Amino acid sequence: MKQIRTLLVAIAITIGTSSFVNAQSKVAHIASQELVEAMPAFKAAKSEVEKLNKTYDAEIRNMVLELQNTIKKYSQEAETKTDEENLKRQQEIQATEKSINDYRQNALQDLQKKEVELLKPIYEKARTSIQKVARAQGFEYVLDSTTGTGVIMADGKNLMADVKKDLGI
Repeated sequence: MKQIRTLLVAIAITIGTSSFVNAQSKVAHIASQELVEAMPAFKAAKSEVEKLNKTYDAEIRNMVLELQNTIKKYSQEAETKTDEENLKRQQEIQATEKSINDYRQNALQDLQKKEVELLKPIYEKARTSIQKVARAQGFEYVLDSTTGTGVIMADGKNLMADVKKDLGI
């Protein structure tokens, strides 16, 4: 009877230990931001957003330059104009300043929308590939080891090479 009890305890310990080892090996990690930044589509999207940003910046600079020229012209002509004309010109300048600020705000919003529109499918493709590789390798959990995400130590399996291979990068 004592031998059976010892055998059962040994079996229980063996099963418990192997379950613990299996649970440990079911966790992997990947620096998802590094993965996304390595994707050619990400670089193309960032380039497109930068190009759009430069276009908006150039337009805003032109608008501001035009406003400055108008202000200079109106300042030089102010003494030869009536108070009513000068008041109208001042209101015109204020309206132009407001339209430039409105344009700047709309440009920022448009840039943010465009960036989200371009990057969302890239992040989704990366997430799908990470899930595919993790499932194929039998991992139950994948932690994001990107700096600042809360993962202090990541000694487990790093899926970066496998996911990059899956994505063709």
